[in-house]
Amino acid sequence: MREYLVVFLVAAAITYLLTVVAREIAVRTGAVAAVRDRDVHAEPIPYLGGIAMLGGLFAAFLVARELPFLSRSDPFVFADAQAVLVSGAVVCAVGVVDDIFDLDALSKFGGQVVAVGLLVYSGIQFHFFFPADGEQFVLDSGQGALLTAFLVLATVNAVNFVDGLDGLAAGVVGISALAFFVYCYELSSANGITRATTGALLTAALAGACAGFLAHNWHPARLFMGDSGSMLLGLVLSASAITVTTQFSPEDIALGADGTRASLLPMLLPAALPILILIVPLADLVMAVVRRTRAGRSPFAPDKQHLHHRLLEIGHSHRRAVAIMWLWAGLIAFSTVLASLRTGPSVWLSIAGCFGLTLVLTFVLPVLHRPGQPAPEGPVATPSGESGGPDAGAPETL
Repeated sequence: MREYLVVFLVAAAITYLLTVVAREIAVRTGAVAAVRDRDVHAEPIPYLGGIAMLGGLFAAFLVARELPFLSRSDPFVFADAQAVLVSGAVVCAVGVVDDIFDLDALSKFGGQVVAVGLLVYSGIQFHFFFPADGEQFVLDSGQGALLTAFLVLATVNAVNFVDGLDGLAAGVVGISALAFFVYCYELSSANGITRATTGALLTAALAGACAGFLAHNWHPARLFMGDSGSMLLGLVLSASAITVTTQFSPEDIALGADGTRASLLPMLLPAALPILILIVPLADLVMAVVRRTRAGRSPFAPDKQHLHHRLLEIGHSHRRAVAIMWLWAGLIAFSTVLASLRTGPSVWLSIAGCFGLTLVLTFVLPVLHRPGQPAPEGPVATPSGESGGPDAGAPETL
């Protein structure tokens, strides 16, 4: 655990330092969110935060190779981690080009497909999954590649979609990475095997990179991650989950931390968690499409009725709206992991208690603060300031 803490801290520190460099590159190359009539951020904000996070991930990877415990792990641990980071570098490069030159949606999607293709070529793909009856279903290479591509592309674009408020995407992904780290670590412990796994290594580094970036991205943001960052985070998060199915047997994944088997949830978790933790923004996406279609508008037409806008409308400040969405992401991610590893009434009581507390903080807290009418915390950088946000000046990309 100590070495994973080192990996986390290295990723956080290097990302924090490189963010200054990324900001300077963004300013010099014109990768800046300009202020437009419909925007509310008061000054141009640079993009390219993904460059800093990519540097933090690679730095953590290189340090991990020299640590006493992790350096003695099986060779495939670092080989798979390197494959994920190389694919992440490809999708980050696509995002950098988009942040500077504003690629069309088809070109950007093509770049994502290339990155996913490289990931599959490196052997990071699904090899089995479990249907509803709990029996193992082995996938051939083509089926595994298609399922992998679907999951990774869905996660990449979902993170891109949630990148709508200062600190929102980095916080949601960082919390989700921590949850999956707990899952990987406890899964190894339950099966009595080495805790040095690719999933644990990547998620520890990913959580650190998000933490280091948040120091610059917390409202009011000094730098946006842009597509270079949102697509990088989505790919690394989903690929980390997929590595679990390449490094654990189906029987290992089906074994909870309490030694029991037969629960379908842990069997499905590697594929389901990247989608589950983003269920809030995905639900927002579906509601946006329905809302605009019913109004006779294009589903790509931007509006200000997203979930984070509604949180602001009911009385939350910008920072508190972001924190509320972090709470929902954490509730879903950690509840899913807890339910997959533990059983018993105490587990469900804990989840129910956390759910109730989150509901109270979401809907009661703004009512309690309404009489005081606190002053705004400064200019609100809505999705119009984020390159991947749903309210950018260009038509929204789903």
